[in-house]
Amino acid sequence: METDLFLGFNIHAWITIITVLAMFATLLLTKLRTDLVFLAAIGVLYVTGVLDAKDAFSGFSSTSVIVIGVLFVVVAGLTHTGVLQWIVKNLLGQPSSYGKAVVRLMLPVAALSSFLSNTTVVAMFVGIVKMWSKKLGISPSKLLIPLSYASGMGGVCTLIGTPPNLIISGLYADETGKTMNVLATTIPGLFCLFVGVLSIIAMRKLLPNRKTPESAFEDTSEYTVELLVPSDNPCVGKTLGEAGLFHVNGGSLLEIFHFDEVPTPVTEGEFILGGDRLVYAGQIADILELKNSHGLVSADHHVFSLDEVDSHRQLRTAYVTFGSSLIGSTIAKRSFEKKNNMTLVAVARRGDRIDQSPRDVVLQAGDTLLFECPPRMNVDTDQLSSQLHFFDSDQVVNLDGKTLVSTVIMIAMVVLSALNVMPLLQCAFIAAAAMLVMGCCTPDQAMKSVNWDILMVFACSVVLGVAIQQTGIAERMATGILDVCGTNPLVVMTAICFVGTFLTEFISNTAAGAIFFPIMYEAAEKLGYDPYPFLIALMISVSSSFATPIGSPTHMLVYGPGGYRFSDFMRIGLLMNLIILAANILIVNIVYPLTPLP
Repeated sequence: METDLFLGFNIHAWITIITVLAMFATLLLTKLRTDLVFLAAIGVLYVTGVLDAKDAFSGFSSTSVIVIGVLFVVVAGLTHTGVLQWIVKNLLGQPSSYGKAVVRLMLPVAALSSFLSNTTVVAMFVGIVKMWSKKLGISPSKLLIPLSYASGMGGVCTLIGTPPNLIISGLYADETGKTMNVLATTIPGLFCLFVGVLSIIAMRKLLPNRKTPESAFEDTSEYTVELLVPSDNPCVGKTLGEAGLFHVNGGSLLEIFHFDEVPTPVTEGEFILGGDRLVYAGQIADILELKNSHGLVSADHHVFSLDEVDSHRQLRTAYVTFGSSLIGSTIAKRSFEKKNNMTLVAVARRGDRIDQSPRDVVLQAGDTLLFECPPRMNVDTDQLSSQLHFFDSDQVVNLDGKTLVSTVIMIAMVVLSALNVMPLLQCAFIAAAAMLVMGCCTPDQAMKSVNWDILMVFACSVVLGVAIQQTGIAERMATGILDVCGTNPLVVMTAICFVGTFLTEFISNTAAGAIFFPIMYEAAEKLGYDPYPFLIALMISVSSSFATPIGSPTHMLVYGPGGYRFSDFMRIGLLMNLIILAANILIVNIVYPLTPLP
């Protein structure tokens, strides 16, 4: 029999606690892949004997994790048939005030996020919201945070809207043998959404008024210099390398246009002809010295714009994602440009172009980069999308009969599950199969849509919850909370939800849900109450991440395009956390009154 060592925890409990804390510290302080960190934590628990093989890998057979994986395929069908694009195009309209704009934006986003991946929905809306805000005369930074918040608040309205709901409901089914209805969180979620929308409108002055990152790139003459080679220039007949026009101070040569106006690949061995136009990017003052040192003259006009340059190259904007390996390094020291056939033209930070050679800028998360690249490059590959998020998309979906088919399939899945005709997992499998059979997506598209990294994190999160429960940590923490908060169930519920809301600002909401499930469940049982309403409140709390941009992947999606600073989220997010927490506790106890256990 294991003996308690300190604070009532045995050796296995302390191994679990230290492993979890080390995992959080690693995620916060390093750039290691999240899925590998979670998997390493599970490996430690297995090797040290905290969990046996069955428990250590139980997450990979968890019903909730399998549902999440299958739903990726369902979402792929909706995406590739243009359902999301149609909704985005037709719902926003032309509101006459900021308050109406917030309502027109947040409600459709929340509705979509109730059934689809929050990240997918926000990614679809970011570019549209930026153009829409320009039409309305509103800074995008006033709308992009509400966009991200709406996706989170909408996600909690159904069990399939956000992974923590599926994880918690799955663990509840394992403990009790009872399944939650797919719409169990709908009424509490809608109430919190209503309160959230009103709060955003009331606190709109706390939202920053930032310049959009690409506004620094609107006038290309500010960062590109186009110089002409006179016919009698002594450089004519030499190569770019021999003439000293390939490597120049403060910038880089992007294109050389010969007399036929067709851009030629830039190499040191390219010969210079009279009348050639050379396009440089970088520090304008340094590049203009070439006029004096090499006898060049200014060209008549600029050929570069944010539209397509020619049939082979164009300018595109992207921002550096959180966790990108580009952070802390310069493009000049990496093979990134050569590997992806891209040339860095300029860098902006929080809406201001950085006035130095772009390839020498030490990059930060959220920096906006302007690239010259092929117009039909694939920006959705796993390797590139993990480094950069492009503002535009090459994928243009034609709306046809399959758009309606995929919509019907999605609605049927939700209805059949909500009416308890069949379990959610079976509904999801049938819906995914129907998407494939009806041609809404191809098998390749379906497989590529499954995010295996995220599934690994979900599975490992479930296992962490098992470890916390089996080692007695949950019971001990529940007892400690009761000692501090007393036996008032509302106080205990509020306390655990408050801590859950705070923790989810720094770790994934899935992990927070899995970790706090056993604590909330144990606390409710010790108080002698049915855990069901406690767990509904927990679902909403662990998805209520408003105060930091790292608290949710959707915050990361809007961070760069909005030109935000880290503190922008805290200024309004801390108040939002408290407001939604209060609304959550109020509505849950109205819809699901606390019931003593028999």
